[in-house]
Amino acid sequence: MVPVRTSPTVAIIASLSIAVLSYLLGSHRSRVPRLSSRRTRSHHLSNIRDGLIGAIGNTPLIRIKSLSELTGCEILGKAEFLNPGGSVKDRVAVKIIEEALDSGLLVRGGVVTEGSAGSTAISLATVAPAYGCKCHVVIPDDVAIEKSQTLEALGATVERVRPVSISHKDHYVNIARRRALEAKESALKRRTSEQMDEKDSKLINGHTYKEGESISVLLDDCKGGFFADQFENLANFRAHYEGTGPEIWEQTGGNLHAFVAAAGTGGTLAGVSQFLQENNPDVNCFLIDPPGSGLFNKVTRGVMYTKEEAEGRRLKNPFDTITEGIGINRLTKNFMMAELDGAFRGTDREAVEMSRFLLRNDGLFLGSSSAMNCVGAVRVAKSMGPGHTIVTILCDSGMRHLSKFYNSEYLSQYGLTPSATGLEFMGLD
Repeated sequence: MVPVRTSPTVAIIASLSIAVLSYLLGSHRSRVPRLSSRRTRSHHLSNIRDGLIGAIGNTPLIRIKSLSELTGCEILGKAEFLNPGGSVKDRVAVKIIEEALDSGLLVRGGVVTEGSAGSTAISLATVAPAYGCKCHVVIPDDVAIEKSQTLEALGATVERVRPVSISHKDHYVNIARRRALEAKESALKRRTSEQMDEKDSKLINGHTYKEGESISVLLDDCKGGFFADQFENLANFRAHYEGTGPEIWEQTGGNLHAFVAAAGTGGTLAGVSQFLQENNPDVNCFLIDPPGSGLFNKVTRGVMYTKEEAEGRRLKNPFDTITEGIGINRLTKNFMMAELDGAFRGTDREAVEMSRFLLRNDGLFLGSSSAMNCVGAVRVAKSMGPGHTIVTILCDSGMRHLSKFYNSEYLSQYGLTPSATGLEFMGLD
């Protein structure tokens, strides 16, 4: 092939063109803003949460596909089991401890005590070390053993006591209250003993302690005590009014028709329902109540018990439900803050069947309270009809329910072996 010759004029023009093009590209490149390494680091750091406490809350709201398709409603679950401590109670634990520290009722090095059937205790034991505090838990001895094992692994001291009526002085909540008082008195005794003759008796909170007398072998090395009191402490309500409720509102864009949940302390139901109805009074809020609880009667009839029960024919413990942590036979300060439009009853069988249905169809491994909440969501969907958006709380996973709720032998003793293939147990094919 004959080589092509380029004239000097053409070469000069080509060189000039390349130079001009290079200048223009360089000029454009210089005008493109570059993210400085500092700004890039700042952007990445903004997505990092501050320690364990920063990781609590802002949980996803997930569409429960199987229930949504079968009911014709959008059924959404707030995935609270994704909190670091594994349950919705992480929010409550943080709020209770922070308010106690701010008020001076609790100090770093002090002990937080609580009487709990499980989740709140585990959350307190999880977050307390982040505030420089200890945790002491009094728990019924019939609660799933893995819960007390988890508490001990988290470093909490655990007292397992026999279940008795709340009116009994040795009910686990009442014992926890005493432990906080003992811790306060023990700390005060140590402080005053540094200023007084060891041979003198010491007057503390109206009680005289003699030299060498032990107040509590469990709590005598702490700097005071604070009783969390999750049932009556309105920090519980505020955790959900200020956190869970606003998150649900934002995640749905305010486009929801109903909220439903069970109640133990009542804090979640109260905080979320009050926030949602303040923002839109048309959002219907409901209770789903397990066997043995009197809250259904209170919401639907205005009294805790029916007339027949009030006449003394009611048993003290009419039904030992397997749904731990929900249902109660008294009104708490937290529950009284709830704004409710109605209530539904759920059964143990429905909760068991629902948990297995969701595991098979959605891969959701939920605890007994979460399963009961989903029973409530289907109840609401059937009541309202298709086309509505319903939100509930997936408060914990099944990991804390292996010895009872997910134990085949245990369930068979109560005739609760799951057998449903679909949602026929709730009247849906």
